Amino acid sequence: MSRLQLLDLSIDLQRQRVEREGVALDVSGLSFRLFACLLSHGDRVLGFDQLASEVWAPAVVSEETITQRIKLLRQALGDDSRAPRYIRSVRGQGYQLCAPPRPLAEAETAPQAPTRRTRRWLWAGLAALALIGVGAALWWRANHERPRSPLLARAAYYAGIGQADNNERAIALYQQALAADPDDATALLGLSRLSSARTCLYNGSRDDAERGLRLARQLLRRDAGSAAAWSALGYAHDCLGDIGQAVAGYERALRLDPDDDHTRASLAYLYQEQGKIADALRGNMQLRGDPARVRFRDVQVARELELLGFAEAARRRHQANFRLFPDNVFSNIAWPRSLFGAGRYDEAASALNEALTRGTPHPELYLLQGELALQRSDRAAARLAFAQARRLRPQGSLGITVDGLYAEPAPSPQWIAQRIAELRPKSAQPAPWPSLYLELALLELGRRQPAAAVAALDEAVGAGYRDRAYLQASPLFRALHGDPGYARVLARIDADLAAQRARVASADWKPADLP
Repeated sequence: MSRLQLLDLSIDLQRQRVEREGVALDVSGLSFRLFACLLSHGDRVLGFDQLASEVWAPAVVSEETITQRIKLLRQALGDDSRAPRYIRSVRGQGYQLCAPPRPLAEAETAPQAPTRRTRRWLWAGLAALALIGVGAALWWRANHERPRSPLLARAAYYAGIGQADNNERAIALYQQALAADPDDATALLGLSRLSSARTCLYNGSRDDAERGLRLARQLLRRDAGSAAAWSALGYAHDCLGDIGQAVAGYERALRLDPDDDHTRASLAYLYQEQGKIADALRGNMQLRGDPARVRFRDVQVARELELLGFAEAARRRHQANFRLFPDNVFSNIAWPRSLFGAGRYDEAASALNEALTRGTPHPELYLLQGELALQRSDRAAARLAFAQARRLRPQGSLGITVDGLYAEPAPSPQWIAQRIAELRPKSAQPAPWPSLYLELALLELGRRQPAAAVAALDEAVGAGYRDRAYLQASPLFRALHGDPGYARVLARIDADLAAQRARVASADWKPADLP
């Protein structure tokens, strides 16, 4: 039995359809899976851990993410949390249905006494509901090795939430596991990734990512065929700024395990940074499993569509991500930056202020705050914001540069020249991130060399930089407006993105809402 009745709602589990009085409701994707999970347990109370395990696993999400999805499900059902009809909150415990669901055949014959035929349908319906949970459990066992101890299971739980304090809890648990068994591969792998995440996500030092790199190499010395270890190696290089080695690590991991969607999405991000936007979007649109389980994928898709010029589709995604994922550092950055690039400065400031109240503060938020201050000619406020960005991540290169350029007193020509010499890539060094050339352009503007600044921007485009909207919107580059060389840099970006946009528009894998 795949058809159920919940009060006045008719649910077709097989077709993933919810109707009221013959009218379909907008319950689909993750919202439907959440609803099906609640239905499969009757009117039992389901806690946050159980919902996370049955609906979101293998991804691990915070209680706030589950609460937000419950809110969306209620909106789709027309339910009111203050006077719930379908789903109620149970304080301190979780959520439950307000009434037990029934097989549709029984609901259609009520209130007659159950016949033998009706009872057979009832048991068939209950069996179908049980199969939902059993199927999910079998899928998990077939595709994921369970941690060998409660310690590792709890570490994995905290690791997936995506907040600085939980990252530290997970690191402590993995360290406890390694104290008991120094060769535990699961703990070594978890500690490698979380150490690198300290640098990438939580304002840690370069030493943290170096530790992640050492642990990944230790794993690979034991098993050179471990896709997970190659992915951890790529992530450590990613966090250390070595984009070439990061791409190589991720690509090796995918050759070993083509079904690893998390690595595929990480590789797509680096393709995006290299200017291969269409390839990045294709990677994110062609994940092998459920895209909702890949933590940053929705943010990346929105960004790729934005760079390609699909402005409305990107706007919808950025706005939805900002609302749905308050604990996702990248969605908190992406929406205000998108508004900024569109020249909607007041809205960007409002979104930025909200983002700064959420989770771990990120230097990029304060850099944007500084740019918004410059946009309204408040140089003092900009200086404070840039200084805060540098305090949050003292080793962050862009923070050092911008803070130095806008400090009081103004930087000396010697400081600027020394900074340029430090940043200018050497032939023996790996290829830098494209954004490094933006720093060089800012420093050249700081010593009033617009031609050299334009040349640096041209190098950024050659390395893959494609954010035309930012270059035009940021007051940091305002001095170049009207420069013919600067116009040629923008035209070079336009020509490349037009070709990539045409490729996406004609592809069979493009997002459904694109023209």
